[in-house]
Amino acid sequence: MLRIAVPNKGSLADTASEMLHEAGYTGRRDPKDLHVIDPQNEVEFFYLRPKDIATYVGSGALDVGITGRDLLFDARMPGAREIEALGFATSTFRFAAPRGKFQDLADLQGTRIATSYPGLVDAFLDERGIAVDLVPLDGAVESAVRLGVADAIADVVETGTTLRQAGLEIFGPPILESEAVLITGPDDIDGTETLLRRLRGVLVARRYVLIDYDLPAELVDEAVKLAPGIESPTISPLRDPAWVAVRVMSPSKGVNQVMDALYAIGARAILVTPIHNARL
Repeated sequence: MLRIAVPNKGSLADTASEMLHEAGYTGRRDPKDLHVIDPQNEVEFFYLRPKDIATYVGSGALDVGITGRDLLFDARMPGAREIEALGFATSTFRFAAPRGKFQDLADLQGTRIATSYPGLVDAFLDERGIAVDLVPLDGAVESAVRLGVADAIADVVETGTTLRQAGLEIFGPPILESEAVLITGPDDIDGTETLLRRLRGVLVARRYVLIDYDLPAELVDEAVKLAPGIESPTISPLRDPAWVAVRVMSPSKGVNQVMDALYAIGARAILVTPIHNARL
């Protein structure tokens, strides 16, 4: 059986479990369950702390797992590697310090940096030859400078509001653009490709919709320019030989603008349908 590590709580947990469910797997029903077997799909799920997943997968104790790219980098496990970005739980890691104190990364040489991701920050700075004293903290680090335990911080930045409230400003390049990722261990395990293909199907389904519409046959070429589809639209004859029915797979983003454009050239009965899963 393929052994899959899944986040048991936190921002990754619900969406990861939802993706696996949409991919056809049977996960836990009780949030207290830490181990679930899905015999029909020949997989075992192990529900673990997100920070620990890269360690289990990288050591070979488990085969694959879903975690954050930030947690993967922070673990610094040589055997663990990313094989697919999953498109949720996005975040950006940046340096921040009191306004005007630092201008670029070189200014950090010999300073104290507070962070909840010491492995990630240490690797980033080590690659650039910058030596610092890391102050590992568990949780919010914005107060570390004010309380005198650090000169700067390295943390997740969303809007920057919390940093500004703490009297801090962002400087230097981003440390990492993170999101949820599927990771695998040092060995190629049977079943991994099936899992990957299913998750990719879920990602496609979330990014695309089906558009169905009726159209005068003479306008097909013009309509295809507006919604070309993955390969090409399906064109079916209607009882009225002057009209055809068109079905096309189109990105969900901007679909209303596509519908407006199709209507403007003469398409009618335009319907949009969500896709639950797909294989391309």
